[in-house]
Amino acid sequence: MAQAEEKPDETARSETLQQLMDVGRVHSGVTVMFHSAVAAKQGLNATEEKTLDLLQRHGPLTAKDLAELTGLAPASVTGLLDRLEAKDFVRRVKHPTDKRRVLVELNEEKLAELAGFFEDWARDIVEACEEFSTDELRTVIRFLSVMSERQRAAAARLTG
Repeated sequence: MAQAEEKPDETARSETLQQLMDVGRVHSGVTVMFHSAVAAKQGLNATEEKTLDLLQRHGPLTAKDLAELTGLAPASVTGLLDRLEAKDFVRRVKHPTDKRRVLVELNEEKLAELAGFFEDWARDIVEACEEFSTDELRTVIRFLSVMSERQRAAAARLTG
């Protein structure tokens, strides 16, 4: 009898996991398209735009820090930073305590040009969250945090 009770639960879980994978693929696609569209407005690609986001959230970082955060190979990060510097979005500066190291910092004035593209989207997010309880939102936060770590590790495996 216990086995018969488990079967519907296993089926429901399997179907739910498949739906999650399907919705995740759709979400991933629209996220990439949104960031590509925002980036294109400023002559950037999506990787460049997301790197600026990392610098905005974490403050000045070394190229090594960016490689670890993005999962990109160090040579790829160097080329990425060269492009962002040529477009005047970042600058390389000496580390304040270790003159052998270089930090990458944002050109805040140039970055401010991107802010307007996200204001409408931020309002949409707040509005969409109204239909979820605080506990549901906490579950979403937990899920997205776990998935971000897993995806970061997967990217590192691909580049390592």
